[in-house]
Amino acid sequence: MRAVAKCGVLTALGSLVLSALVTVPADGATADGGATAALGTAARGGIREARGVALAAARAAGAGIAFRACPKTEMLPASVTCGIVEVPLDYAEPDGRTISLTVSRARASGTAEERQGALVFNPGGPGASSMYFPLAAGLPEWKRIAKAYDIVGYAPRGVGRSAPLSCEDPAATLRAPTQNPTHPTEAYKRERIAEAEAYARGCAENAGDALPHYNSLNNARDLDVLRAGLGEERLTFMGASYGTYFGALYATLFPSHVRRMVFDSAVDPDPRKVWYRNNLAQSAAFERRWEDFRTWVAKHDEAYHLGTTAEEVQRSYEKVREGVERKPAGGKVGTGQLQGVMLSAGYYDDYWAIRATALSEYLKGNPEPLISQASPRPEAAPDSENGNAVYTAVECNDAPWPTAWRVWDRDNTALAAWAPFETWDNAWMNLPCAYWPAPRQRPLDVRTFPGQLPPTLILAAERDAATPYEGALELHRRLAGSVLITERDAGTHGIAGSANACVNTYLEDYLLRGEAPARRAECAPHAEPKPVSLEPSDSRAGLPKRGDLAPRF
Repeated sequence: MRAVAKCGVLTALGSLVLSALVTVPADGATADGGATAALGTAARGGIREARGVALAAARAAGAGIAFRACPKTEMLPASVTCGIVEVPLDYAEPDGRTISLTVSRARASGTAEERQGALVFNPGGPGASSMYFPLAAGLPEWKRIAKAYDIVGYAPRGVGRSAPLSCEDPAATLRAPTQNPTHPTEAYKRERIAEAEAYARGCAENAGDALPHYNSLNNARDLDVLRAGLGEERLTFMGASYGTYFGALYATLFPSHVRRMVFDSAVDPDPRKVWYRNNLAQSAAFERRWEDFRTWVAKHDEAYHLGTTAEEVQRSYEKVREGVERKPAGGKVGTGQLQGVMLSAGYYDDYWAIRATALSEYLKGNPEPLISQASPRPEAAPDSENGNAVYTAVECNDAPWPTAWRVWDRDNTALAAWAPFETWDNAWMNLPCAYWPAPRQRPLDVRTFPGQLPPTLILAAERDAATPYEGALELHRRLAGSVLITERDAGTHGIAGSANACVNTYLEDYLLRGEAPARRAECAPHAEPKPVSLEPSDSRAGLPKRGDLAPRF
């Protein structure tokens, strides 16, 4: 069974073919949607693709986006309207096949004088949609921003109704129970290799010749067409998790098209790390964050009785693993499902209380909380399969991957020796890239120089596992004039609009007034969760989080 799709941040509000030439716009955007600027002299991602972006953006600027009532399938209120923007499947062939990206919007609630344009958001993945993002306009944390900006979400190519990509029957995501050994046997490894090969074939069979065009460079190009369709001369964008990566590509390709840009929980853009080494770094960071969770549980032993030290809590967890391995809870929750549900504690600490309660109750003889939290949900299967397909296609297309199993086996065996919590699960998630049938690109060198780009804002939690803090430092080094805001001694993935008033103040100062510290600033950590077993709400947006997680950016 494929791992359930892993996800980026603010998920409910709340891990590249030919390299080298694309034009960097030399001047500001023009009335033709940026066509003139997009044909500047410095080419860095393909001259034909640059011309294709310019042409598609000019067409989108001319056509605009006709926003109307959203289709019922989007499950959005009447205050949110929806539209589509057409983008080329292949920017080297802009007069060829096009695909429609779905867009959602809540208009700025302030006066015409207060309005600053559109704020576009991407929550990460790859494979996540932000069609829900306009709902943030009604939340207290976003009220002042929503007065100044149209709040805009969209489904990137391949996601949702935007030329959806699929690699297998969604029912495959519901197969349960499954086992997920921390230290797999050779026989188990052979099973997962065969599964990865079959999954890669399924992606190729379903997508056909469109498969290579699901990649991060095209996501960045699509963003420029969306900018033009919204009537914006320059883009105001907030990307979370993986959204920071193609946001950084956008900043590199189209620096003069940037108005303001927020990178929340940054992926390391070093081309040498995209994506294989980034995933290894992620697995190592999840081990540290898993220890944070166990340390917190130990502090609240009176509530959970799982142990007074992190080591004792680990032994209690192993008892749960052994129990569901022998007899799956409710006939549905094996070690695979247990791993998936506990991984969410590595993303968001507002899951800590209910996950600890599930472990505690199981050891008392009551498996119902664990069954409720970890069992596959049929209603989520189509979205999970779609998100997983897009994640796989984008990451496999983006960069070279090791094609020899011995490399994967060597690296993950060594890592799992001291970081066993997530290492092999993450490896299985990405293994189809070893057998990928489409050409692999060479990652673009993300980099801007002084004066090319307006000031940008990077937000990072020091102990984030999904996008380790080193990624924020690397992005900060590569984007001239960027400002890094660090939430110290905290690890929640995605901190924009969170419960941390310090972070929110920096975010508002930047988006509303263009103000930011000179280079770096720090915030104290947000308060630790309380040991109560209530279903969490996403403190970043007051909305339920996206469902099951596996280690995605």
